[in-house]
Amino acid sequence: MNALQLPDGIRSRVVSGVNGLDMHFLEAGFNEPSSSHTKPCVLLLHGFPEMAYSWRKVMPSLAAEGYHVIAPDQRGYGETTGWDANYNTSLTPYGPLNLVTDQMALLRSLGIQKVHAVIGHDFGSRVAGWCALTRPDVFGSVVMMSAPFTGAPELPAGVDGSIEVRESPFEFVHKVVAQLRDLDRPRKHYQWYYSGPEANADMQFAKQGLHSFLRAYYHSKSADWSENKPYPLPSLSAESLALLPTYYVMDADQDMAQTSAHYMPDAQHIARSKWLTEEELSVYTQSYQRTGFQGGLHWYRCGTEASCQPALNLFSGKTIDVPSGFISGQSDWGTYQSPGAFEKMQNQTCTRMTMCELVPNAGHWVQQEQAEAVSTLLIKFLSGL
Repeated sequence: MNALQLPDGIRSRVVSGVNGLDMHFLEAGFNEPSSSHTKPCVLLLHGFPEMAYSWRKVMPSLAAEGYHVIAPDQRGYGETTGWDANYNTSLTPYGPLNLVTDQMALLRSLGIQKVHAVIGHDFGSRVAGWCALTRPDVFGSVVMMSAPFTGAPELPAGVDGSIEVRESPFEFVHKVVAQLRDLDRPRKHYQWYYSGPEANADMQFAKQGLHSFLRAYYHSKSADWSENKPYPLPSLSAESLALLPTYYVMDADQDMAQTSAHYMPDAQHIARSKWLTEEELSVYTQSYQRTGFQGGLHWYRCGTEASCQPALNLFSGKTIDVPSGFISGQSDWGTYQSPGAFEKMQNQTCTRMTMCELVPNAGHWVQQEQAEAVSTLLIKFLSGL
């Protein structure tokens, strides 16, 4: 990555042989191999459609507090290579457990035995949650951001004395999503759209151009779009999900590029954007122009295809027992897009949640929109450990 695009104190590195990948990552607060003092490590995991670069405004603040900060381009993203961009590839490498293995392999390659905190945003929140759930011996604490983590799927409940098996939560969600097409205004859920074969080309080769698509997409989920006024949905039903903005529950006849075009800000607004300048946006544009989106879209497929679920059932009912926290923007619908998830994370999944903050004047891209506030919250959480 061009060093001119990174703040002072952040360097770009690639390590080979990381669970089959050549993994690119950004690093701040470097540990010197010859030093007898080892700084505590903080691992930052990005979501979709971002990459390690999304942490650029937070990393210097954490490093200044004495942490060794690592932010990788995860499997399917950025300058990390060795993954398959074909739609028909095996999904096994993109399942949550292998994504945790990716991070374990990266840490081992760097000689790091334990992480002070793993912090994940958006889909990275899910990976961070799985890190803390499955390997609490390695990941000493966790912060989820913008996407509540509710743990492993629940096993379907049987009925005593009968061979009857009740509908699993996974099956119920699929049934609800299918009902979106039967509404008076037919709709479709973005995660199921992202799981289809058309989504990558729809976005990478958007009619308005990739750069304009990304500008509108990031704008739509930010606090800059004044209509983002989220609230808990009343239930998990098609009618409730249809209350979400169209960037989550799309019109049935629109793809994501067409949907995002409705949110495109004007030139004056773009010029005023401080959290994502045109130069910064160009970093994302150039990256996705080269790689496409399919690597990240494979992650969504693992969440919507039944064949990917059994591997997770082993951890059904297991809780996160290391110290945990949650950060999101007050204007972020992601907090409430899955009815009941925000509450379940706090009351069931995490047994030691010490921080739950909704940041003012921030939407979904909270660590970019309000980097100073997020840095302050993270430092407070980390120092409390």
